[in-house]
Amino acid sequence: MAGATSATAAFAAAAAASAKAHAACPWAVAAGGRRRSGVVVRCDAGGDAQAASKAASITALEQFKISADRYMKEKSSIAVIGLSVHTAPVDMREKLAVAEELWPRAIAELTSLNHIEEAAVLSTCNRMEIYVVALSWNRGIREVVDWMSKKSGIPASELREHLFMLRDSDATRHLFEVSAGLDSLVLGEGQILAQVKQVVRNGQNSGGLGKNIDRMFKDAITAGKRVRCETNISAGAVSVSSAAVELAMMKLPKSECLSARMLLIGAGKMGKLVVKHLIAKGCKKVVVVNRSVERVDAIREEMKDIEIVYRPLTEMYEAAADADVVFTSTASESLLFTKEHAEALPPISLAMGGVRLFVDISVPRNVGACLSEVEHARVYNVDDLKEVVEANKEDRVRKAMEAQAIITQELKRFEAWRDSLETVPTIKKLRSYADRIRASELEKCMQKIGEDNLNKKMRRSIEELSTGIVNKLLHGPLQHLRCDGSDSRTLEETLENMHALNRMFNLDTEKAVLEQKIKAKVEKTQS
Repeated sequence: MAGATSATAAFAAAAAASAKAHAACPWAVAAGGRRRSGVVVRCDAGGDAQAASKAASITALEQFKISADRYMKEKSSIAVIGLSVHTAPVDMREKLAVAEELWPRAIAELTSLNHIEEAAVLSTCNRMEIYVVALSWNRGIREVVDWMSKKSGIPASELREHLFMLRDSDATRHLFEVSAGLDSLVLGEGQILAQVKQVVRNGQNSGGLGKNIDRMFKDAITAGKRVRCETNISAGAVSVSSAAVELAMMKLPKSECLSARMLLIGAGKMGKLVVKHLIAKGCKKVVVVNRSVERVDAIREEMKDIEIVYRPLTEMYEAAADADVVFTSTASESLLFTKEHAEALPPISLAMGGVRLFVDISVPRNVGACLSEVEHARVYNVDDLKEVVEANKEDRVRKAMEAQAIITQELKRFEAWRDSLETVPTIKKLRSYADRIRASELEKCMQKIGEDNLNKKMRRSIEELSTGIVNKLLHGPLQHLRCDGSDSRTLEETLENMHALNRMFNLDTEKAVLEQKIKAKVEKTQS
């Protein structure tokens, strides 16, 4: 059931204790992880460990039966707990980052927590986000934050200052916006969509994603693709750095853009963003000239998707001779490149247009305007870029609004699917109930008629008749349990129908589903 309750909370700790009894002699404590008289079990042998495990499972289920009613109204929640470039500094993001090969292990650890049923990790250079299905909102969030604190060594109180936490539709919308590039530094950038896809691919290979999380990420991919295809939001620069990269790409021959030799002079904040935008455009290598190597190493450590070659400031002109595009972003108050410097540089190949591009985003300028007088050189400065930025910013705001409309459509589709899960247990139990009655009455009928008086064709006809009657009788009730957005019936109306059928036929599906979840949790912690 999509909305499983947090009754699991009452005895999930007992399940964990059961696992300890199974695997870690000599002591196991069952009942919420606390010692209580009469529940401390000595494990002197393998048989005793199994007995303790079984006893703990029974204790957990007994607690469920006692306390389930109290928790019936709290439904399980989809939640995202995380931090990003918008909320936390890079040193904190580094401590929390989870390498892709460790995602399955992280998911296993998260789903072993008492109140976490499903989990996924989205860890990139700009964000670290954990998506979970929590059986209890408050307890689940607390467990995830504690896990993050333990993993990173950062106190939970300090973490909370930078974390964001979103629930249900807000959490889902956030993931869809992330996938669409609406939460990125570069609005609409495409790399994040590939990273969301990798979460699903990784989960499929390891079998780690649960039903709700898997469907949510797949729908997020659909939303991301639709936004890019239907709005073209990734086109157009919205910052000086992105405009610099975009302008360079526009001036280069289209067939040679990704093979052009890129040089960046200056590894400060603006230079770092130039590298980021080059990655977004698909570039695989950039040479960076800087006074010291430390900043270049920091950029290299953060950005793994591009080869970064360091050259000291003393080799700047040699590096420029080997470059097709030169980006300058330094605090120098004097010109780094003059007309004489440009004339001394070797010509550019005709395949690259025969012109060396200088894109100067420094203030004061690093490149003299007179460079454009040189036949094989062109220079563009910040003033040339501002017009590109402003023109694209307005266009992207409009496209972002269009993107939100698409995301809303995909969000409704996902929520309709999740709502439909609410009624699945009732549908199964009602059909099972009807089939048991049909089978019982059919057997009585066969006995009255006598086996000797029926051939195979007659028997099959009677069975088909009974099945047809049951299907026709169930058709109306089952139609009123549909909640997939295909008709005008609201979720509230559908749930009212579900509860009515549960009462009329004494199906008690909510407790049955909860008990099933608890048994699964106990078995998982024991394995």
